[in-house]
Order: sequence, then C-alpha cells, then structure tokens
Amino acid sequence: MAEETKERYSDADLQEFKELILKKIEMAKEDLLLIRSAYMNDSNNGTDDTSPTFKAFEEGSETMSKESNVQLAIRQEKFIRDLQNALLRIENKTYGICRVTGKLIQKERLKLVPHATLSIEAKKMQS
Repeated sequence: MAEETKERYSDADLQEFKELILKKIEMAKEDLLLIRSAYMNDSNNGTDDTSPTFKAFEEGSETMSKESNVQLAIRQEKFIRDLQNALLRIENKTYGICRVTGKLIQKERLKLVPHATLSIEAKKMQS
C-alpha cells in the first residue's frame, strides 16, 4: 500500500516536466502520422510491371510491414495516452510520486521516462 507523502515536486519542477512532456507529445504525434501514412500509402509501391512471382513476394512482405506498422501505431497511441495522463498528474500535483512507495521518483528517471509512475525501487520489487 502506498504511504501518504507530503513530498512533491515544486511548481517550477512541474512546469519544467510539463514542457518536456508537451514536446514529447508533439514529437510522438508526428511519429504516429508518419507511421500511419506509411501503412496507408503501402498499397502501391510500383510493382505493377514486375514479374508475378516478385509481385506475390512483395505483397507478402507488404502485409507483414503493414501489420508491424499497425503494431507500432498502437504502441505510439498508448505512449501518447501515457504522456497525456502524466500531464493530468502534473495538473493535480501528484506527478512524480511513485504509486507503490509514495516517494518521489528520481528527477533523472522522469527526464528519461516522463510518464513513469513507479520509482526504480518499486520497479525492482515487481520483477
């Protein structure tokens, strides 16, 4: 059970994390658009005039790449949701507090993984 904590990041720290997260969301949305356009535009990549054997091979690999792009898109959408949830935690001043230990998550960890909800200590307890 998480202990109650009076410890939290300062408003200045929270603002710094908010800016970092907003940048990451913007980049993640751009990446998502690229991923989506990759599997939307995969339908014709110029194999119309090549041999039927090559075309069949091409379609098989196209299906695989489309599936992996869909998986990438799903992961990217989840990443964006996690970042948006982190923004909510910033708004209600619970950002950076480990949901297991109730202690502050290290600043270095949050800079690398700004949507983290577990401290390294809690993460190790899970494994």
